[in-house]
Amino acid sequence: MESGMDVPFDLAVIGGGVNGAAIARDAAGRGLSVLLLERGDLAQGTSSASTKLIHGGLRYLEHREFALVAEALHEREVLWAQAPHIVWPMRFVLPIVPEGRPWWMLRTGLWLYDRIGGRRTLPPTRRVRLEGRMGLQSDIRCGYEYSDCWVDDARLVVLLARDAADRGAEVRTRCPVTALRREGHLWRIDAGGEVFHAAMTINAAGPQVGELLGIAHAPRPGTLRKVRGSHIVVPRLHDDPRALFLQLADGRVCFAIPWQHAFTLIGTTDSEEGADADPPQASEAEITYLLDAANRHFRRQLSRADVVWTYAGVRLLADDGSGKPEAATRGYRFELDRGRDGPRDGRRGGQGAPLLSVLGGKITTHRTLAEAALERLGLMDNAGWTASAPLPGGDFKPDGMDEADNLAPLEQEIRAQAQNLSRATVHRLARAYGTEALGFVRGDMGRAIGQGFTEAELDHLVTREWAQTAQDVLWRRSKLGLWFSDEEVTLLESLLPAAS
Repeated sequence: MESGMDVPFDLAVIGGGVNGAAIARDAAGRGLSVLLLERGDLAQGTSSASTKLIHGGLRYLEHREFALVAEALHEREVLWAQAPHIVWPMRFVLPIVPEGRPWWMLRTGLWLYDRIGGRRTLPPTRRVRLEGRMGLQSDIRCGYEYSDCWVDDARLVVLLARDAADRGAEVRTRCPVTALRREGHLWRIDAGGEVFHAAMTINAAGPQVGELLGIAHAPRPGTLRKVRGSHIVVPRLHDDPRALFLQLADGRVCFAIPWQHAFTLIGTTDSEEGADADPPQASEAEITYLLDAANRHFRRQLSRADVVWTYAGVRLLADDGSGKPEAATRGYRFELDRGRDGPRDGRRGGQGAPLLSVLGGKITTHRTLAEAALERLGLMDNAGWTASAPLPGGDFKPDGMDEADNLAPLEQEIRAQAQNLSRATVHRLARAYGTEALGFVRGDMGRAIGQGFTEAELDHLVTREWAQTAQDVLWRRSKLGLWFSDEEVTLLESLLPAAS
């Protein structure tokens, strides 16, 4: 087996989801030599199968997760400022329904939601009259409107990894770890046909945390709990830009979110049954459950034939002893294995090679999780830096809540460099890449592949964002998977080897 690197890394991070990429970015920005290993594509698992929200988690208040909600609420505006091209504010409407919580409970929760997270720019809660608006049933007369944010989840992960690489990290995708063991004071990592060494290793493998601990012959905590969350996509249910937060008869909640102009995204579920399947898939029972939730609230009645796409992701939660999966904490915790002769605090220079496993977490708190992980390993030698550093393409300041106004100057620059691009394509490029789009947009964008996607954009994804397959391009980088025809997919696949 060939050697991957002659000089050991300070830190190896295994897992290219949002937590692993965030940890690699933070560590690289502190001057550490960092290796990030991902068995498939970046964000291929849970991190691209989320509800795509940057939010405090209003429902977590019911479970008294006040510290988690406050942390997440604080992060909303931090992340919006870091990446205003892929994170943007969204207003949510919470209808009052007879089978839901009483109005006073909702208002109390939203009052607290507005105040515990240091909200500065996002507008506060207000009461709204509905009475058939937003495509809702006529008996749903009023509700509350509040603020949270939306995120392009897979692009967030890619940009975290891109920033880590720009700061010196070595990022390897499609590089599964096959062996992990201590050799002296280092970790030996066999991955992708190579051998790497690192002083410390972080296990951020998400649902595969337990499997990686098995490979390392490390103690496996008895607190691992896998919960599948499934989503469905249906034709757009209303023309309003606001999302809906729906209360269901069994006490659960789900979202109905405008998506890609033509669709509505509905989810999520919480199920432990079948959560070990790889890859995870939405069950027919979950699909029916989400359709029933929509049909209770919307005038337009949906059937199974209306579902144009489903997806599911598995969350590894820190088991807090709660019975129902929806009640399990979305907070994070760490398990530190120092080895038989490991140091007490996990610092560099000790007698063992630490292995830190990440359990739980949510996409909104990825940045603070990364800081906490490095602190647990004794690597927070300097103050945190990531809160004020933009992600690639995010080096512009939003003026307010209106996405069109915020992107207008950038779209004008893109249009000046490539006047033949359609308005819709210019908007998509600005939203996906921010100022990074100016690096590959030009008069001649090469062959038109489909839906405004060109060879120039493909080359950027391959050379700068680790894309290798049509799945990488269409379902994680560009989000054009629902729009491409079979012929366009075939053309894309034929160009990928040449582009790489």
